[in-house]
Amino acid sequence: MVFIFGEPDSEDYMLLMLAAFFILPLLFTVCSMPYVIRNLRKNGHVVKDMYKAGLPDVPTQGGLVVLLIAIFSLSILTLFYSKYITSINYTIIMVVVLFAFFGLLDDLVNIGRPAKLILLYYCSYPLLPFITTTILSLPLVGSVDLSILYLQIIIPTYVPVVANLVNMHSGLNGLAPGLSLMVLLALVLKAFFYGNIFNALFIVCLTGAVAGYFWFEKYPSQIFWGNIGALSIGAAIGAMIVTQGFIISGFIMLIPHTINFILYVYWRLRTNKFPIAKFGKVRDDGTLEVPNALTLKWVLPYYFRMTEKQAGYAMFGVTFVFCLLGFYIKG
Repeated sequence: MVFIFGEPDSEDYMLLMLAAFFILPLLFTVCSMPYVIRNLRKNGHVVKDMYKAGLPDVPTQGGLVVLLIAIFSLSILTLFYSKYITSINYTIIMVVVLFAFFGLLDDLVNIGRPAKLILLYYCSYPLLPFITTTILSLPLVGSVDLSILYLQIIIPTYVPVVANLVNMHSGLNGLAPGLSLMVLLALVLKAFFYGNIFNALFIVCLTGAVAGYFWFEKYPSQIFWGNIGALSIGAAIGAMIVTQGFIISGFIMLIPHTINFILYVYWRLRTNKFPIAKFGKVRDDGTLEVPNALTLKWVLPYYFRMTEKQAGYAMFGVTFVFCLLGFYIKG
């Protein structure tokens, strides 16, 4: 029984199959999100949009819907393509769900970054049996075997670090989902050409769900995905990178996120000079007034008059360049 046309295992069949894994969750998300938005608002699950005049209420926790739709879509497609869905896909689901749980917990009680990093370290452990090599291919250096260091330090640390990088590089309408969508698309394409796409079919479903969701969180946002969305999608990105062996190229794609983290660390070390502030303000002309240039999304608005939408598009442009570099660079 097949869901699409074409001879099984032919190139056309595989392409159409991957299209189904992307399009089905996209359509589910686009169709269900208006209903979700109405009900979240009706039940009071809202937060303030800090860069809009009057600070309007916007529904939140949309990330939970994205995750559930991706899992639901994979379950439906399993009826038709079970022989192509490898067991690692279900392990990735388990890891992503664990990170989503901590995202929900963080939204409720704010457990703090140190505790979050320690606990999430162990949530990445289910991926270890699927790591088939400990050899790292470094540009200009060559292959290096890191052995137990790779399995016990790099792999379980990489995933929670990526999840937190995604969570931190946010704050503007559609910023985190848009950047995550770019990275996911780059990783899916890289897996198709250079990796094992069958180990990433759940990620393809998740990418389709994020693509559909982005339409609703892009400027001006109708919904926010909350910590549960940032941590779960960030974990999916990290899991995709380590299971496909894209450690170096994945790092390159996430360089803007890393720079944002470095700026944040410097900010925390200089709080006597730069007091902590989570948001900026909006001037009467609609441009952003930010307290400093110590988070990446604030760098351009600090030196130039820019609207929230312009600042977000600038971040999209920067990440797009690094996603292209990461796609073509081996490692």
